[in-house]
Amino acid sequence: MKWIKVLPPHIVSLLSVALIAVGVIKKYELHSPWAVWLLGVPVVYVLYRIFSSGMFSNVKARLNVRGAGDKRRQVLNSWIVEVPFSLRTLAMGLLVVALARPQTSDSLEDMTSEGIDLVLAMDVSVSMLSKDFKPNRLEQSKEVAKAFIDQRPHDRIGIVAYEGEAFTQVPVTTDHIVVKNGIEGLKTGMLEGGTAIGMGLATAVNRLRKSDAKSKVIILLTDGMNNAGQIEPIDAAQLAELNEIRIYTIGVGTIGKAFSPVAIVGNEYKYDWVDVQIDEDVLMKIAERTDGKYFRATNADKLASIYDEIDELEKTRFNVMKYHRKTEAYLPYLLIALSALLIERALRFTLIRSIA
Repeated sequence: MKWIKVLPPHIVSLLSVALIAVGVIKKYELHSPWAVWLLGVPVVYVLYRIFSSGMFSNVKARLNVRGAGDKRRQVLNSWIVEVPFSLRTLAMGLLVVALARPQTSDSLEDMTSEGIDLVLAMDVSVSMLSKDFKPNRLEQSKEVAKAFIDQRPHDRIGIVAYEGEAFTQVPVTTDHIVVKNGIEGLKTGMLEGGTAIGMGLATAVNRLRKSDAKSKVIILLTDGMNNAGQIEPIDAAQLAELNEIRIYTIGVGTIGKAFSPVAIVGNEYKYDWVDVQIDEDVLMKIAERTDGKYFRATNADKLASIYDEIDELEKTRFNVMKYHRKTEAYLPYLLIALSALLIERALRFTLIRSIA
């Protein structure tokens, strides 16, 4: 049967081409993927070798005559005769692989961020020790603020604390460890008693006034009404507006009464149920004037969700430049194909003639 004498060497070549092609497709990008369809050419060539008389049919005839008594030797010699043509099959497949132009691709990204300059202005008055939040408003506000900072890795952040007066706890900085340590250090009794919302806001504005950031934001948190300081909250909001600073205001406290400190006995506060009074009208006006938003946090979960919403509203802008570099990988396959063709030519004029 003719196919037994022709097929085995070509099967080796076809399997080699198939394995190489699969490996190339998995490993590389193909510049000309349509060329893969040309892998049918070596298959057609093998079929042609099987069903045609072939260039060396006369050689095979002589081999069959010489080795008529040894069929195994006949088959082996027939395979040897087909080796050059199987090399041609291999060369065809590798030329197709080279024609598909496998390439490696390196992607580089140059990312720059336009961070936000942000100041947290936090009320640390005695009323922040009220226990409608666990363990109290101040401690819960500190924990939520630190979690918020962790979500803003590209921003410069500062801390302003205020009671009856205001001061900068941490200047605007990218060192968020320092910022969180500053928040952790906040406590009541650091300043004169009272709630100077206007002073706290004005101090925060002063921290951002000379900033060249494209976006400047203040998050003002309080649980009361402005009852101290020389600056009215609306005047401070006007100053923020002139400096293109957006303000988000947060009123912290439950609806109705809260268990709050009313007096100090020795070194401890005495608590009683007190009406929660937050100047929401002023806080709304501050936010509206600066294109911000007012929020009311009546519990810890609500406070956390408010900071999450602000995080969504104030997304850091990123500029990303992508560079793609492609490297051609077809050359090894082309060289192997050409080498196979050279060997095929050499064998046709050496091995085949010696057998013949």
